Amino acid sequence: MAAIDKLSYHSGLRYVNTGEKFAFSAITLVLCIGSRSVCLAVFVFFAMGILTVKKGGIPISEYLRLLTIPMVFLGMNSLILGVSIRQTPLEVFAIRWGTWYLTGGRETIGYGIQIFITAMAAVSCLYFLSCNTTMTDLLILFRKWKCPALIAELMLLIYRFIFVLLDRGRAVSIAQKSRLGNRDYRTGLHSFGELVSCLFVSSVKRSEALFDAMESRCYDGVIRVLEEEYPPKKREVFGMIAFELWACFLIWIGR
Repeated sequence: MAAIDKLSYHSGLRYVNTGEKFAFSAITLVLCIGSRSVCLAVFVFFAMGILTVKKGGIPISEYLRLLTIPMVFLGMNSLILGVSIRQTPLEVFAIRWGTWYLTGGRETIGYGIQIFITAMAAVSCLYFLSCNTTMTDLLILFRKWKCPALIAELMLLIYRFIFVLLDRGRAVSIAQKSRLGNRDYRTGLHSFGELVSCLFVSSVKRSEALFDAMESRCYDGVIRVLEEEYPPKKREVFGMIAFELWACFLIWIGR
């Protein structure tokens, strides 16, 4: 998460209108999930990757590293969807185990592949938005769209505390390792419990200190940040419309 936050501040698409990027990602995501078109999913996956790497200036090694975790997770889930355990073998493959078979057919394997490709396309849409848009810009956008102020404030504070807890957890983990706190399984479990309790106590103390600091600066229930205006450009809007029309065309030919 820290890597994504850093990339969003250095992205070449950071100063593109936030509403455009949000609408572009959201519409494309809905089309991918709603249509379940493999043609569209493959196109979106590569298109979003090219935009993020080429236009956003994100290093391709970093982008591929970010894709690794969802790819492994979704691959395992798609594998489970693509195979089944039954007493009668299917046509593609069958591994016998007593009177049961670990087997897969064209329909089940095709369904697993479809789910995997669609899900990866959806992930690429979310990565396009998160790697090229800062959290502050998104919160400003939500406020303009009349999102309840309480929700926006909680999102900002929770997002901030994620990094605080990660940093604190990393420091405690290093201290435990330097004292052989993970030398065996039993000691590792004990150290993990102490790590969790330490993070809980630390989060309570830091939240109290943060609230006191905000109160001393005349906090009135609204966190105000500097807003920068990035007006939409006609070329970008037309490009987005053309992309979505092409996506609809791919859905049509994929049926």
